[in-house]
Formats: sequence, structure tokens, C-alpha cells
Amino acid sequence: MADAVVEFLLENLKQLLLYNSDLIYGVKGQVDSLYRELSLMNAFLKDAKEKRNEYEYVRELVRQIRDVAYEAEDIIDTFVVNSAMQKERSAFSRIVHVFDYPTKLRSVAKDIESIKTKVKEIYDNKMFGIEALYTVESSNRASSSSQRRKPMVEEDNVVGFDEEAKEIVSRLTNISELLEVVSIVGMGGLGKTTLAKKVFCDPAIEFHFFVRSWVYVSQEYNRKELLLAILSSVVDYPSEQMYKLNEEMLVEEIYKHLNGRRYLVVLDDVWTPDAWNDLKMAFPNQNCGSRILLTSRNTDVALIANPDSLPHHLKFLNDDESWELLSTKVFRRGSCPFELVELGETIARKCYGLPLAIVVVAGLLLKKDKTRDLWKKVAESVSSYVARDPRQCMDVLALSYKHLPDHLKVCFIYFGAFPEDFPIPVWKLLNLWVAEGFIQQKGQDCLEDLAEDYLEDLVERNLILVAKRRSNGRIKTCRVHDMLRDLCLKEASEEKFLQVIKGHQILDSNSLIIPYHRRLCVHSHVMNFIHSRPCGPHVRSFLCFPCEEKELSREHTSFIHESFKLVRVIDMMSINISRFPIEITQLVHLRYIALFGNFKVVPPSISKLWSLQSLIVETTSRDLDIQLDIWKMSQFRHLRTSGSSRLHGPKAKTRMDNEDPFVQRNIQTISTISPDSCTENILARTPNLKKLGIRGKLSLLMEEKRSGITCTPSLFDNFAKLDNLEKLKLLNDTFPRPPPEGKLRGLPSLYKFPPHLNKLTLSDTLLDWKHMSTIGMLPHLQVLKLKVYAFKGAEWEALDGGFRLLKVLQIGKTDLVVWKASCHHFPRLEHVVIEQCSNLLGIPVGLADVSALKTLELYHTPSAVDSARLIQQQKKMQQQMHVTSHGFKLLIYPPE
Repeated sequence: MADAVVEFLLENLKQLLLYNSDLIYGVKGQVDSLYRELSLMNAFLKDAKEKRNEYEYVRELVRQIRDVAYEAEDIIDTFVVNSAMQKERSAFSRIVHVFDYPTKLRSVAKDIESIKTKVKEIYDNKMFGIEALYTVESSNRASSSSQRRKPMVEEDNVVGFDEEAKEIVSRLTNISELLEVVSIVGMGGLGKTTLAKKVFCDPAIEFHFFVRSWVYVSQEYNRKELLLAILSSVVDYPSEQMYKLNEEMLVEEIYKHLNGRRYLVVLDDVWTPDAWNDLKMAFPNQNCGSRILLTSRNTDVALIANPDSLPHHLKFLNDDESWELLSTKVFRRGSCPFELVELGETIARKCYGLPLAIVVVAGLLLKKDKTRDLWKKVAESVSSYVARDPRQCMDVLALSYKHLPDHLKVCFIYFGAFPEDFPIPVWKLLNLWVAEGFIQQKGQDCLEDLAEDYLEDLVERNLILVAKRRSNGRIKTCRVHDMLRDLCLKEASEEKFLQVIKGHQILDSNSLIIPYHRRLCVHSHVMNFIHSRPCGPHVRSFLCFPCEEKELSREHTSFIHESFKLVRVIDMMSINISRFPIEITQLVHLRYIALFGNFKVVPPSISKLWSLQSLIVETTSRDLDIQLDIWKMSQFRHLRTSGSSRLHGPKAKTRMDNEDPFVQRNIQTISTISPDSCTENILARTPNLKKLGIRGKLSLLMEEKRSGITCTPSLFDNFAKLDNLEKLKLLNDTFPRPPPEGKLRGLPSLYKFPPHLNKLTLSDTLLDWKHMSTIGMLPHLQVLKLKVYAFKGAEWEALDGGFRLLKVLQIGKTDLVVWKASCHHFPRLEHVVIEQCSNLLGIPVGLADVSALKTLELYHTPSAVDSARLIQQQKKMQQQMHVTSHGFKLLIYPPE
């Protein structure tokens, strides 16, 4: 974590020196020197990465570097805050201020100098003979690596695996004669090895394969040892001679002994593609029906080993299976006493389907007296009891964390900030990661795109769970398993990274001091926390997740800037704030603000926050006036508001060209704004805008104004210049007039739409179905969501030539009766969702011939059920005839 701390501070110092040097007047030289010294510290951290886990001295030095970086960050950030406040004060005050902070910086410089000396001693190999010690210990590790502990596999620990074992056995014994790799993937502790062992010992497998071999790989492996293990298991009489062979000769020997024989080799616990690549040449493909069974925590390893076959993702146990496993482990062949059953079921449920956690808790309960009091204590705090035996559980989970590259470690432990079982919106998570500084710029890559790649990487490593995907397949919400969340909190606490506070634990009236942690997360009773008058001089992020919505009274809104003067991230979306907290303009480091309340105006003074990237405002008011001048805020990226928000263009008049100082190339999201805000003065200055949401009277957006023989283009014409816009949401809101009075006569011409639009959402536009022909011709459209009465009319007949790339079609409440279409109208359609179309007589049966179609969902659309069933039957027949390779799912709600 010291790596992330130092790199983040270096980036902040760089930005300060380049763009805000006026705020460090009088100490710029010291800040520049500090930047150079920290760069050397950063180089040392990279060089010493492998030695941290081996030498306590190096670990202590890394902790010192982290702490001194934190201290330097505090001093400089405080200096900048005071410097900004002094800008409007007298010159005398500024001079007094300047004399104070150079002294503090010099103090930090002394600490850095001390650390530099220690680093130099390490580089010169003077301290404890580290280089020699490293060589000796490396040798010892190599000689003992073959003795490393392999995971304990209990063959009777197979609750819930029966069906999964049958599926794996079926895949291993199918009729294909080609060599195939079948993979089992899942997070640590989920039972991959146990399932593989059950399959390995299955009589059908023993009968089918002439040769079977089991090799445990692990994250630190020796290629020669693995090859020797395989060779030893496939030869009839192992000899001492084979231990003298080099690696390439071992590969040849294994290949020779397996050639022409139907074999099964289990490669257990493979961490990297390199491990697979080191071994694959030893396995001949002689059309004998041989198989490799591979287990891994990382999905990408499985996909590289066999890109043509999806891995088997191991599921969590359900509540019944969890209780069955716990009961079996604790009572063996006996039965659980009646008075302990309810508590036992609670304990099992709180292990959240993770077999390893269940086995650990069962081991505890097995050794203790089986009393109701003990079981009640365990039920109240299952995770803490699991953590008491880290060798069996937490260490297994921690392996995945320790194996992460540095840029993913900081992203992973950030999940500890969120409450248990909290569905985390991905857009929020990515914006937070960027604001926290976890995502470093790489070339011209968009920071949010990089952040999304990081999240996908964590998902592929089975550390993060996907809660819900978007219609285009991207992750919409995610969550973390509770045991892994405990791991996040443990690592975060050790690194002073974040602290979780539950407000009901705050009982005294004294001020609550948060001494060291950089991030503060309140998960309940937030008012208790606020009334405790918290003080967090080191806090950089304040996140609230109260279960109950509370209103923050006017007299308490000032607590934010009084308590956390150096804060960068504020998320108080769950608290109803009575007035917009104008005091936050004093928090000059703010990058991310999320607020909720009855706001009508976002004041212009927010423009002072030059580092602000994301502004999220939910308001109970229908209209919101955005008065801040985002055109002067060079770091601004995302504006998300509810209702219909009025956005203003630059106040100063200037030409709109490459020299325009008000062009904001970082802005990616503007949602949702009023139609009259879609002027050229605004949209032309957001060339990289990706997402645009509009709510209001859309007729104002579409209408061309005529005056005599002249015609003024509509505001919609400005969309054609948004070359990077991917998502457009048009919500017709005619309040207080009824929706029919706002009916759109039609849609703009095709050339007026954003050229690369791939997702379009319409609501309450009441368009005639004939206008679908315009939408169908959008060349890049993949997702079309027609919300409540986007279209109106009894019949929709699809026309030829449209919707060439459409993958997702959603139709909300409407009066549609007849829908005519065939497979060639939607050649790439994958998902269809129909909601509250009570008059619809049927889904076009021709859609069954769309080879890509995977799901059909009907909600409160009873008349279309029969046609949906017919499509399901045809899809099933196609799969049986191998016309399609994937399954088809039909969801009907309410169930029949």
C-alpha cells in the first residue's frame, strides 16, 4: 500500500507544481525537492517489492515511507487550504502563514533524509548482509518447496457438489476425441479442489481414463518439480535417473508415456497463464479423448487454457446445503439437538455459502461444549470466529489479495468501505476510484475505462461478485463476499487506509477523534456520529451508508467543513440535507460530491472547487438550476442530477474553435438536463461527452423555429456534433400538463443523431410506430429501451434493413396489439424484455430463428405467453440439433 500512497502523492505534487504553483507561494522550492526525494522512495519500493514478505526490517522501512508520505501530504494539503483562504486576505496574513509551513516541511525533509540513509544502506548491502541472506533463504525455499503444504482435501466434504460433479464428469467423458481442457474456477475457499477430488475419484472417471495424474501447482511453483510429479504418476516404475533430467527432457518423457493413451491430468490451483504455458507442451493430442482438469481462482487462466469452452464457475452453497455441511461436520453421524437447530441454521447462513468458512466454524463448534450460549455467541459474530483461525481460512483468502498487482490491491481493499451485502453501482465505484487517485493516466486512455478494466480483472480473479449486468453485458452492480470484505477491512486497518464506524457505538458527548485513517465510512446511526462532533484532520474521504434516511438539520450542515478540512470525497447521498451546504466551498481539495436534499439551486460558488471531478445531486425538487461555472473547472468529468436541471454555458463570450478556453475535454457525463440547456454554446464545448440525459418538454428540443422565410435549426441539431456520445436518454416530461399534450409529431432526421450512438432510451414520447424506421437505421445502435408509452398505436410492422446491430430490445407499457417481425429484421438480437403490454397478442414467432437470441422476459403481458412458449420450444429443438450452441431462457412474471 505504501506504493499507492507515494504514487498518489507524487501525482498530486506534480499537478500542484504544474497548475497551481501560486498556492504554494514561498515553499515551491521545498515542494519540488520533496517531489524528487519521494521519487527515489518510489524507486526503492519497486525494487524491494519481493523482499517485503521476507524481511521484517524492509517491512518496517516500507511502513516508515508510508507514514512520512502521509505526513508530507497532510502538511502540503493544509498549506494549500490555508493559502486559498488567504488569497482574499491581507498580504501580512499571507507572510505570517508562509513562515509557518516551511518549518514543517523541513521537519518532513529530515524524516525523508533519515529514510534515504536506510535505503542507501540496503542498496549497499550493509544492513544485516541482506543480499547474502536473501540468497541463502532463496536456496532454502527452493530446497523445501517440494515440502510445501498442499491443501487438505476431505473427500466427505462434498455437500452441494453432486450436480456439479455430474456436470464435470459429463464434460470430461463426452464423445469428443480431441484433447480438451475443462476448468473449475471460483474464489478461494469455495471448494474447487474438493469438487475436483470428487470428480477424480468418481468410478466413471476411473473406468474411462487409462492414466490419471494429480498435480498441485500453487502461486509459487517450480516447473521441474511439477514435471517430475506428473512423470512419477504416469510411469509404472519411477527411477532415480529421471530426477537427473532437465526440464525439456522431462517434457519429452511425459509426452512419450502419455502418447496414445487416454489420460486425465488434474492441474490444481493454477494462478497464472505462465504456469499453464510451462506445462502444456507435455500433453499430447492424439485423438484419444484425453482431458486436462484445471482449477483456478482466475477466470483468465481458464480462458487462455481453452478459449473455446467456458469454465465451470463454482457456485456458493445455498442455505440448506450450508446447514447440511455444518451439521455433518459438527455431529458426524449423529443429529443436531432440537434446541440448537435454529442457531445452527443462522450460523450456517452467515457463512454466506463459503464451504471453507463453514468447515472452520464447524471445527470450533466440534471442540467446544455444545451449549446454546456458545452457539448464540458464534451466531452473533460468525466472521470474528472465522478470523480466529486464520491459518485455515483468512490466510487462504489472503493469498488472492497478496497475489494482486499493486494497482489492484488498493482498488480491492476499497470494497471494505461499503456495508455488508451492499449492491455497489459500478458507475459510482469507478468515479470514486478515479477521484481517490487509484487510476493513473496511461497515454490517452480514459480513466473510467481503465477503472472498468480493473474491476473486470478483479471479477475474473473471483474476488468480486457480479450482482447485476447491464443489457449490453457490462457490469451494472457488484458486491464482495463477506469473508473477503473482512479481509479488506483487516488489510485496510493495518495500512491506515480506511475505518468503518457504526454510529450506535458512539455514546459519549466528547468529540470523536479519528487519528490516522484516510477514509471514514459510517454505516449506521449517522446522526449519532454527527452529534459527536467528529474531528478527522487526516481524513480524505467521508462516505455515509445509513440504513435509515435522516434529515440533517440546518445547524449541523457546517460539520462537514469543520471536521474534515482536507477531504477529497464526500458521499452523503443517504442523508436529506435541509439546505445546500455552501460551506463545502472551503474544502478546496474536493474531487467528488454526492448530496441529497430539497435543492433548487447549485450555487455558483461551487466553481471555486478547481479539483472537482464529479458532482451528484439528488433533489426532491422537479427543477434544479446549475449555476456553477463548469467551463472554468479543468478537472470536471461527471454531472449527475435528478429532475430537470438547467445548465448554463460560459459567461464570457468567445469563439468556439480549437483556441476556445472553455472547451472541456474531460466531461463525459451530463444527466439529466432540461431541453433548453442543449444549446451549441454548451454541447459544442463537450467534445468527449459519452452519456447525455434529458428530461423535460422534448418538443422544445425537436422544434425548428420559423420566422418568415428563415428557419432556425432545432436544438437537436447540436447532437450531430457529439462524435463520442454513446448513450442518449430522452424523457418527455410535460408536467403540469398531461403527457398527451406533449406528444412528439416525429423524430429528427437520421443525420441529426449522434453518429456513434449505441444506446437510446425513450419515455412518454407517444410516437407513432412508423417512426421506428428512423431508429432502426441508426448504424451503431445496440440497446433500445422504450419506456412507458415511448410509442403508441395498435400495430408495429418492422421494416427491412434496420436494427442490424441491435442486441437488446426493451418495450415498456404501451397499447401495442400486433407486432409483426421475422428473424431478418433483428439479425443480432440477444435479449428481449416486454413489460406491461397487456394488449399484445403475441411475440413474433419468427424471432425463434434469430440464432443470437438468448433470453425473452415477459412481465405482466399475459396474452403473449403462448407465443413465448412456442419460441422456447423451437429454441430447444435448435439446440438439440446443434443449430445454436447456447441455451435459451424464458422468464414469465407473474408465474403461471
